Amino acid sequence: MDETTTPEGGTIINIPIQDEVRQAYIDYSMSVIIQRALPDVRDGLKPVHRRILYAMDKLNLVSGGPTRKCAQIVGEVLGHYHPHGDASVYDALVRLGQDFSQRYTTVTPKGNFGTIGGFPAAAYRYTEAKMAKIAEEMVKDIDKETVDLIDNFDQSTKEPTVLPAQFPYLLCNGATGIAVGMATNMPSHNLREVASAISAYVDNRDISIDELMSHIKGPDFPTGGVIYGREGFRKAYRTGRGKIVIRSKFDIETSRTGRESIVFTEVPYGVNTTNIIKKIKEFARDKTIDGISSANDETSDRTGLRLVVELKRGAIAKIVLNQLFAKTELQTNFSVINLALVPDAGGGNGQSLKPQVLNLKQLIEYFVNHRVDVITRRTKFELNKALAREHILEALIIAVDAIDEVIKIIRASRDVQDAKAALENRFGFDDIQSTAIVEMRLARLTNLQIEELRKEMAEIKTLIAYYRDLLAHEEKIFALVKTETNELAEKYGDDRRTQIVAQEAEEINAEDMIRKEDVVVTISKFGYIKRLPLTLYKSQARGGKGNGSMNLVEDDYVTQIFVATTHSYITFITSEGRAYWIRVHEIPEMSRASRGTNIKSILQVNANEEITAIVVMSDYTDSQYIFMATQNGIVKKCKTTEFANAKTRGVIAINLNEGDKLVSAILTDGSSDLMLITRKGQALLVPETTVRPMGRSSTGVTGIRLSDGDELAAAIRVEDATNALVVTERGVGKRVEFSDFNSHNRGTGGQRIFGDTGCKGEIIGAMAVSPDDEIVCITSLGKSIRVKADSIPLQGRSASGIKVINITEPDFVVGFDKISKDDAEDKE
Repeated sequence: MDETTTPEGGTIINIPIQDEVRQAYIDYSMSVIIQRALPDVRDGLKPVHRRILYAMDKLNLVSGGPTRKCAQIVGEVLGHYHPHGDASVYDALVRLGQDFSQRYTTVTPKGNFGTIGGFPAAAYRYTEAKMAKIAEEMVKDIDKETVDLIDNFDQSTKEPTVLPAQFPYLLCNGATGIAVGMATNMPSHNLREVASAISAYVDNRDISIDELMSHIKGPDFPTGGVIYGREGFRKAYRTGRGKIVIRSKFDIETSRTGRESIVFTEVPYGVNTTNIIKKIKEFARDKTIDGISSANDETSDRTGLRLVVELKRGAIAKIVLNQLFAKTELQTNFSVINLALVPDAGGGNGQSLKPQVLNLKQLIEYFVNHRVDVITRRTKFELNKALAREHILEALIIAVDAIDEVIKIIRASRDVQDAKAALENRFGFDDIQSTAIVEMRLARLTNLQIEELRKEMAEIKTLIAYYRDLLAHEEKIFALVKTETNELAEKYGDDRRTQIVAQEAEEINAEDMIRKEDVVVTISKFGYIKRLPLTLYKSQARGGKGNGSMNLVEDDYVTQIFVATTHSYITFITSEGRAYWIRVHEIPEMSRASRGTNIKSILQVNANEEITAIVVMSDYTDSQYIFMATQNGIVKKCKTTEFANAKTRGVIAINLNEGDKLVSAILTDGSSDLMLITRKGQALLVPETTVRPMGRSSTGVTGIRLSDGDELAAAIRVEDATNALVVTERGVGKRVEFSDFNSHNRGTGGQRIFGDTGCKGEIIGAMAVSPDDEIVCITSLGKSIRVKADSIPLQGRSASGIKVINITEPDFVVGFDKISKDDAEDKE
C-alpha cells in the first residue's frame, strides 16, 4: 500500500480499485445480512420487527388497552430506532398482524390490513394496532436487565439487541428474507408441538433429530393446506435445507342440477388467491384446461376461504384437478432454508452474530440457551432486588425495635444529614439504611405494621434462598424453561391447520383427497356409464317393483351393474378381449334419472367393442389373479399385475376364437374353488389350480363342456359361509349350497343347478353371497331393486326359484351385484 503526501499536507493512500470494491461490498453485504434481512435465532426477529414490538411496548400498547394509529407507531419506530423508510416499517407492521402471513400474529389490527387475495392494507393514517397478547410474552421481563441495551442510531436512547422472547417465535412463525448472496425461508410450526420438542430437549440434551421429529410432526402453515410426503421437511430438519410440496385442500360439491364444482378451502402458504382465480379463468377461456365452466372467489368472513371452480357437465374432476395443480399455485413447492443469525463464539446477548444454516436441534438448542441466559439474568436481577430490600428491612426492624432512641436521635439532630450520621454511628447503618429510616412514615410504628415488616422479611429470605438455589443449579433453570414454555403452549396453543399425507405428491392421485364412499355403477348397452351413491338405493321387500335409476334413450338398456368404492380400480374387459382400467371416482357422478356419460369419452374403446366383464379391485398385485370365462366355456387366468399398464388405452387380455365372447371375469387368489354356470342351468365345481396362469395374449383352455345351444352365463369363486345365488332373465332367483355339488375336473359337463329355465327364463348371472349381503338388481329398462340376500330362500339343485323382482315383458333382468355388510363396515 503506497502513501503520497499532498501539497496541503494531507495523505493519499493508493489502493487497488478491486480491493476497495471488494471491501466495500463485503461491508454492505454484512450490513444487509445483520441489520435487515435475516432473523436472530434467539428471538426469531429481524431488527425492524424487534424495533416495532419494542416501540409498541414503550408506547404501552398492551393487548388489554386501546389501539393506536399505526402512523404513530411507525413514527415512534422511525424517530427512535429504525433509520429507514416508513414504507418498510409499515409493511413489516402490517405483516405482523395478518393471520394468513403469521401462524401466531403478534399485532392486533384494527382496520384494513390487506387480504390473502393481494389487496394492500390501507394507509397508516387510517389503520390502528396494538400488541397481541402473545407479543407481550416477547417483551416480558425486558425491564429486568435480561438483555443488553445499546445506543440507538443517534445515541438519544437505548434499544435491545434481542428480546427476552419467552415465545419461540422463529420456530412457530418462521421467517422469509433475501440478503446479499444468501436467503432464508423457514416454515412455521405448531406451538404445542414446538413446546413438546423443547421439553424433550430439556429432558435429554443428547436427543437425536429423529426423536425430536416424533414431537414436531412437520410444518404448520397459517393457511393450512396439505403437505405431500415427509422426506422433504425431514431432510430440512436434519440438514437445514429441503423442499416441501403443498397442495390446496378441496371438496367436490354437486349442485341440484348434477353439476360438480371443485371448492378450494385452503391454499398453499404465500399464494395470492386473486391471481389463482385470474389464471384459472384464462385457462378456461383459452381452453388450456377443458372442463371448466367458471371460477369465482367466494371468500368472506362468514364462509372463510372459498375458491369455486365450476365444471362442465361430464367433466372428470380428477383430470381438471391434476391440470390445476400442475399449472397454478394451487400446488407449490416451499424451499426450506433454515438460515439465521447465531451468536458468535461467546454467545450470550453479545452483538457479534454470524449467519448459519441450522438443523432442527440447533434451532431448539439456541432458543433454550437464550431462555436459560434470560432466566439467569432475570434471577440475578430479582436476587439483587431482594437483597437490597432485605438490607433495608434489617434496618427498619432494628429501628422499630429501638424506636424511642431513634426518635430521640432524630429530634436532637440539626438536619437530615446529622440525623443520618448519628444513626449510622449508633446502630452501624450504612447510608441506604439510614436514609430509609429517616424517610419512614410514622404510620409504620403501629403494631400491625411492625408485624408486616417481619412477615415481609421472612418472605424476602425465602425468595433469596430460592434465587440462590436456582442460580446454583443450572438444571433447575432448564426445568424452568420447560415449565414456562409448556405454560405458554397451554395458554396460546391450538390444533394443527396443515394436514400431512405420507406419500409424495408425484405418487398421489386426486382420489386420496376425495371422500371414500360406496357407489353403484351402471353401464348401458349403448355404453352410457355413471355412478350413484349407494345410499340412494333403499332396501325393499322381495318381489317389489323397484325404482327408476336410469332414463335411457329408445332401444337402449342397462347391461352391467356393480358396487364399489370411489377409490377402487375397475378393470373393463371388452368383447374383443381387451382390458382397460380407471378409478371409480373418475366415473361422473350423476342424478338418479340421468342417462350418464358415454364410456368412450373415458376409455379409448373401439367402435365395435362392448364391455362384457368388469373386475373391481383395490390394487394390482402378483398374489391376485383375474379369472376369465367365455361364452363358449373357455377359461384362463392372469396375474393382476399383467393389467397394471392398461389404463384408458387398453391392453390384450385374452385372444378370443371367432364367434366367442367374454362373459365373466372374477378376482381370485390362485387356489380357490370355482363354479362355472351355464344359461340352461348346468354348474361345474372345479379347482382353480387346474387352470395354470397364462400370459395376456393366450386363448385359454376348456373350462366346461357345453350342450348344444347352451352358453356359459357366469363364473363365480366359492367363498366360506356363502351360497351360490342364480337369477334368471325373468327375475326369478334362488340360493344353492356349494356343498350340494361335487368337484370335477375341468372339461366336464357339471351338475344341474336350476330346474326349469324354459318357463322361468335362462340364467343371466350368478354370484357367491352370504346371508348378510344385500342384492341390487337392474332390468333392461332401468328398473332397480335392493333386497336382502336371506330373503331369497335356499333351495335344492333342481328347484326353480322364486320371484326376486316383479317385471313385465318386454323388460328383463340384465344384471345384479351384492353389497356386503362386512365390507361396508371395513371400508368405514
